[in-house]
Amino acid sequence: MEDQSKGVTIEQVRALLSTALQVPEDQITPDLAFGDIPQWDSMGHMEVLMSLENHFSVEISPDTITDLVSLPTIYDYLQVNENA
Repeated sequence: MEDQSKGVTIEQVRALLSTALQVPEDQITPDLAFGDIPQWDSMGHMEVLMSLENHFSVEISPDTITDLVSLPTIYDYLQVNENA
């Protein structure tokens, strides 16, 4: 069951990934990860990270960049760090 106490939903993360990667939302599967689609390459990953920082008001440290490589890990990170 999703914890929505901080307001972040999986649907919001899917929509953000769809916009950042410029792909239809139906391509953002629940287990999507870096490299699964051509758009999520190294440049696409930077676009995802910048979008996360802007949209959810989080600061992503250089150490964290390599951890946020899938929809589930991004969602989990936002659950802990949004508005922290």
